[in-house]
Amino acid sequence: MAVDRTRLRIDMLIASTLVAAGVAIAVLSLHAIYAAPPQEIAQATQPLQPTPTPEPQQTAPPAESKPGGERPTTPAPQPARPDDEARKAGAKPVLPPAPAEKTAPPIEKK
Repeated sequence: MAVDRTRLRIDMLIASTLVAAGVAIAVLSLHAIYAAPPQEIAQATQPLQPTPTPEPQQTAPPAESKPGGERPTTPAPQPARPDDEARKAGAKPVLPPAPAEKTAPPIEKK
């Protein structure tokens, strides 16, 4: 029974020492945060110049949208990986080759 009380006292002493050390570190950290001067915000060194406003141009009103109308006439984007005929002609792919898929064997039912 005496050994248990001695062991309990040692454990309580270690625990209270660790708690006191944690509180001391927290207090010192908060003190360091509050003791530092407030951070300054960057400011422009020269006065800002007003941006020129574009003059409104006389343009035609936008065309009315119609269901099933024509698509835009802008060119379609080029594919990242050209087809075989384009590769033979000398076109290089923009993107690196795709990595192989990582697959695991199927999970067996028990």
